[in-house]
Amino acid sequence: MSLRNIGVVYRKELKDSLRDRRTVISMVVVPILLFPALTMGMGYLGAKMMTEAKQEVPEVMVVGGNDSPRLMEALKSNKKINAVPASDDYIAQISNKKVRAAVIIPANFDAAAERGEGKTIVIDYYEGEVKSQLAEKTIEDSLTDYREKLARQLVAARGVPGQLAKPFETDDENVAPPEKVAGSSLGGLIPYFVIILALTGAMYPAMDLTAGEKERGTMETILTSPVARTDLVLGKFFMVLTASMATAILSLSSMGVSFLFAKNTLDRLLSDEAHGVHFSIDPSAVLAVFVMILPLSVLFSAVLLAIALFAKSFREAQTYLSPLTIIVIMPAIIALLPGIELNSRTALIPILSTTLVCKELVGGSHPWGFITLIFFASCLYASIAIGVAVSLFNRESVLFRA
Repeated sequence: MSLRNIGVVYRKELKDSLRDRRTVISMVVVPILLFPALTMGMGYLGAKMMTEAKQEVPEVMVVGGNDSPRLMEALKSNKKINAVPASDDYIAQISNKKVRAAVIIPANFDAAAERGEGKTIVIDYYEGEVKSQLAEKTIEDSLTDYREKLARQLVAARGVPGQLAKPFETDDENVAPPEKVAGSSLGGLIPYFVIILALTGAMYPAMDLTAGEKERGTMETILTSPVARTDLVLGKFFMVLTASMATAILSLSSMGVSFLFAKNTLDRLLSDEAHGVHFSIDPSAVLAVFVMILPLSVLFSAVLLAIALFAKSFREAQTYLSPLTIIVIMPAIIALLPGIELNSRTALIPILSTTLVCKELVGGSHPWGFITLIFFASCLYASIAIGVAVSLFNRESVLFRA
């Protein structure tokens, strides 16, 4: 193995790749533009839609209650909802978003409440539909206020101090530091996007340096040069790795700048229900994410190079590599699911382990044992992938597959 020859091959492939428009777009343009579009674009749209949903006065159907005038008056006097006449098809109207919710009042509710008999008011709503859920919460708060007011009136009528109806108050307060809030909210998304971009950034160079060479008829010319096969494949590998790392670095940089400019919007969007708690991301955590993703970039580069080598044309290579995107996405998505935690088993699963440990790093935690285990396991997987790529490049049946 000659470092000089590897460098010559690397510089040659780097110059050729920088002339390729598809490689530049996947390696530079996409990571630079993606995070601003996601954070500022989606953040702005999400905040705007949530604001509009909260400002809307929802139409709420009240079913029953003709014999309970006090409860009906309490509901109709609430300016945050618009009570509409009852209809037998209220469930269909909720499902079709014609009304946001329905309040089902049992018969003789007022009389039963005065006697202290507990009766249940049912609120029907559309779970998963934001405006319907907001309407349900508004109705729930209104009924809670009415219940407390009624309880004070009932105990006062019996000569008992009204304070006994509500002997204590409760309040909640967030005690987690901002970085922990960031880890909970964004910790899984940050490595998810960076991993996907590191893969896509390496994909086009890997196809161009293997299947593209075959399609252009230049593979034979390169193989006749006085350069060992190992030096040749390592030079190509380092070019693909450069593309993957450049994509990861640019995506992390773009992410940091995007969060800096979109911080106020994201604070309002993510923390509106958290009583003013704001998130922040430690720059050192972003650097740690890059260090943990580096072995994955090596793994991606070697695997992509090895798989693309089997293809005879660029289009065939795309067919081979496209399913790999799904294989990479699945472990990253699993890491976002609730209940999936970093442990001795998940620490050995490629991609999943990296996503989980990056989530911990963004949240301010540093499980050094798992960090060391995951880093060296990822390096081992990457070394195996490089060995396979070098072995395949030395097989004529793969290079010149009929």
